[in-house]
Amino acid sequence: MAADSRSVALARLTAALVAVCAAGTLVLAAQKTEPKQGDDKRPSLSLKVTPPLGFSPLRVHASVDVRGGADDSIDFYCPAIQWDWSDGTVSETSEDCDPYQEGTSTIRRRFSSDHTFQQGGAYRVTFRLKQKNKVVASATTNVQVRAGVRDDFGR
Repeated sequence: MAADSRSVALARLTAALVAVCAAGTLVLAAQKTEPKQGDDKRPSLSLKVTPPLGFSPLRVHASVDVRGGADDSIDFYCPAIQWDWSDGTVSETSEDCDPYQEGTSTIRRRFSSDHTFQQGGAYRVTFRLKQKNKVVASATTNVQVRAGVRDDFGR
C-alpha cells in the first residue's frame, strides 16, 4: 500500500510539474511578439555633399536619406531640421504636421539643401533631426574648399 501511495504521489507530482512547465511554455509563447516588418531597428541617416571638394566660392548640394526602421517612427516624425555648415552659418526649418498617429503617420525619408562656401577651408557639415531641443539623429561629412581667385591671400 505504501508503494501504491508513493506511486500515486509521484504521479501527482509529475502531473503538477508537467502542468507548471506547460503553463510556463504557454506564458512565454503568449509574450513573444513578432516585430513588424521594418521596425526591427531604428532608422539611420546617410549624408552626402556634392561636390565634396572644389574652389571657392563653392556651391554644394547636401542630401540626407533616412534608411531602415519603421515608417511610423515617432522620433523621426515631423522633426525640426538643422544644417550646420561650420562656416558660421546654421540653417533651421520646421513644419506644422498633423498629430502623430501610430501606424498611420509616416516619416519623411529625404532632406536636401544647397549652400555656398565663400572662402577656402576644411568644413564639417552636420545635419540634425530634432524633437523640441533634443537631437534624435545626426550625420556629418567633410567638405574641402580650396582658395579661389576671390579669396583674400593675406593682403
